[in-house]
Amino acid sequence: MTVLPLPTPTPAAGPAMPPRPPVEPGLLSRALEVAGRLANDAAEVITATVGRGCDGGPAPGAGYKANPFDWVTDTDRTLERHTRRVLAAEFPGVPVVGEEYGADPGAADAEYRWVVDPVDGTANYVAGFPWCAYSLALVDAAGPVVGVIADPSRAQIYAAARGRGVRANGVPVRIAPRPGPAGGLVCAERVTEPLVRHAAAAHVGVRVLGSAALAVAQVALGHAVATVLDAYHEWDVAGALTLALEAGAVVLDRDGRPDPLPAGGLLVAVPGVVDEVFAWWRACS
Repeated sequence: MTVLPLPTPTPAAGPAMPPRPPVEPGLLSRALEVAGRLANDAAEVITATVGRGCDGGPAPGAGYKANPFDWVTDTDRTLERHTRRVLAAEFPGVPVVGEEYGADPGAADAEYRWVVDPVDGTANYVAGFPWCAYSLALVDAAGPVVGVIADPSRAQIYAAARGRGVRANGVPVRIAPRPGPAGGLVCAERVTEPLVRHAAAAHVGVRVLGSAALAVAQVALGHAVATVLDAYHEWDVAGALTLALEAGAVVLDRDGRPDPLPAGGLLVAVPGVVDEVFAWWRACS
């Protein structure tokens, strides 16, 4: 199959991420500690209940929202309520935005807000697939401040804070630049023929995980060279973008501009592959 050459993208602000202001160290430490506790709580609950409906019966409290694939379960609701209770006690006055119960009043204009997805990849969770996660982030006007992801099937907690790097179960993580994407994996939640075609021509595989949080996290962990997402909510990606930024990844919006928390489409990539993968993504538009 012949693949037509793509023009080299020229992101308006270049590939370098803009500097983000420092955050008071005590707030970072406390937010990391509380978020880590909540992630451990969530990992235990998800591990104990994952796949309960995969024998053909319904998962506990399972139903759907917008359509029959838009699952919600008792676990989603229980974990978000627990998260909100703990955060209200530990950080009074800081609003919460969550998938199941929406945004607290004033969240859009607050200095800080918590953003939680109690089970990202609920369809996988219901079916017993391993790709589901708990995601929690503290966000300010400059983007993610603290992010913690619980990856229960791998017994891993990934945590990051602005200026403090990334840790996976306490072990520091840092991605290494690559000369190109060949031999790597690109994660996507919507696979298009142009993306697959251009990736195949470059000897790159495309994977759909069913969890936006874990898809972005794979770049931060060095497992994937890039992740492309066309549609998502803030709670799907805020925690994982904290990991990606602190690990040294580049985050671009749909127009190729560096943005720590884009809306309406994003590319997260290892330095050295950004231009090429962005060109594939742009060809899909």
